[in-house]
Amino acid sequence: MARPPKDLDRPDRPTLLAVAHGTRDAEGVAVTEALVDQVRALRPDLRVERCFLDLVAPSLPEALARLQGGVVLVPLLLGAGYHVRVDIPEALASAPHLRARVAAALGPHPLLADALTDRLADAGWSAGDGPVVLAAAGSTDPGANADAAAMAALLRLRHPPLQDVVPSYLCAAGPTPAEAVAALRSEGHSRIAVAPYLMTPGFFARRTTQAGATLTSAPLGTHTSLARLVALRYDEALAGTSSALPPSRSPR
Repeated sequence: MARPPKDLDRPDRPTLLAVAHGTRDAEGVAVTEALVDQVRALRPDLRVERCFLDLVAPSLPEALARLQGGVVLVPLLLGAGYHVRVDIPEALASAPHLRARVAAALGPHPLLADALTDRLADAGWSAGDGPVVLAAAGSTDPGANADAAAMAALLRLRHPPLQDVVPSYLCAAGPTPAEAVAALRSEGHSRIAVAPYLMTPGFFARRTTQAGATLTSAPLGTHTSLARLVALRYDEALAGTSSALPPSRSPR
């Protein structure tokens, strides 16, 4: 059996710093805190801290200033957009006292396909009911939008009973969820679900409910697969590896 990466084999493992986007929505902040608590329970061998890129304290610079030694920043973000490419590296440039690595964004990944499918089932959607509109936040960064489109394709391939999964964007790109739903209705589909490809409740999640779909599932939230994925991204960053398909679905 292969030995774990050297960094993982040390008692002083780097801190896992979960970097969330931030929201004015109190429920959204609470869900982020609960997800971080899940990661702590899943990985009691690690020190797990959290910070926010905007609107909520502690900020990323504040969190970095408080840490010492090694740290792995795990973006609680679903795509590799501006925050991952620019904001996080700029903050790290002002923290030369740390030995830091930055993990990949959470998506796209099969574990997220599992979480999205469970959220749809929780809302009363069954495979074969009709097409699904995946509602991502959207970005001015084409790469982030491409990640959302890749996640839609992965969800469709991972769960072939779904008739179709159409990517949509709540801002900065198109189609919007409402436009995607309208286009599917014009094709003759009577039952359409919207699956928010969002981490937490908040402004964008509320907007997904106005798309005119038959039903809208909940954001990813505190699904167990997210906690597993955060820990996996940490391990990948240390090992310098990329994700493989998990052998089976995880419980919620």
